[in-house]
Amino acid sequence: MLHLFETAALAAGRAIMEVFRAGAHVSFKADRSPVTEADRQAEVLILAALSRAYPDIPVVAEEAVAAGCVPDISSGRFFLVDPLDGTREFIGGRDEFTVNIAFVTDGVPRAGIVYAPARGLGYLGGEGGAERFETGAGFAVRARRPVGCRSAGAQVVAVASRSHDTPETARFLARNGVASSQAIGSSLKFCLVAEGSADIYPRFSRTMEWDTAAGDAVLRAAGGETWTLDGRPLVYGKRNRPAEADFANPDFIAAGPGWRAKVAAGQHDTIE
Repeated sequence: MLHLFETAALAAGRAIMEVFRAGAHVSFKADRSPVTEADRQAEVLILAALSRAYPDIPVVAEEAVAAGCVPDISSGRFFLVDPLDGTREFIGGRDEFTVNIAFVTDGVPRAGIVYAPARGLGYLGGEGGAERFETGAGFAVRARRPVGCRSAGAQVVAVASRSHDTPETARFLARNGVASSQAIGSSLKFCLVAEGSADIYPRFSRTMEWDTAAGDAVLRAAGGETWTLDGRPLVYGKRNRPAEADFANPDFIAAGPGWRAKVAAGQHDTIE
């Protein structure tokens, strides 16, 4: 499955970069979020690849859901696809946008890929662990290496959303003694924690499941975890909830091992 994810993500990345270099025309969905031809082309490619290989597994994809196409996921097994995560970064000419594909069973993201085509960089995560890969000319993989979360040391580094920073995030960082924070777009935030470049990613603004599942799968495969503010693991396949949109995530914290207990206990020392 991860090989399929990689092949589909690389093909989607190629299509996205063609639009990126040519200049994207931006339109807006009903919720006023931006969408481009790159989103649409990438999703078509990914959906075709998944349906050929796994015709019996439903796919929850961002643009399809926006168009009203929501599959039956009652079996508990489904794919989550964000063909272009970080559309605002894409429109703004920044290189942080990603292709996200994940496989979920019983609410848990079991496998996923996050590919940043403009950076020639991607991450895979599954039962065998997590890895980082690089691509070169022709969108071919040229190098791979395993990655894993690091143990929190004296210099704690957080990652936060570039486009959706909030006062709650600043308060969380201050309360937990985190003085260094890097702003970056898309699901790359999960991956920086997964590879040990950062320690923690708090999110106190709206995300959807297709935004987070692939990065969350990579993080969990690297030894990390993602939990909601009540201390429970973030789950996927959330539907039919009063006063809440289908597939919308609550606020969450993603981090390396051991952080959940530390945050709950408030045991951090202030970092100068």
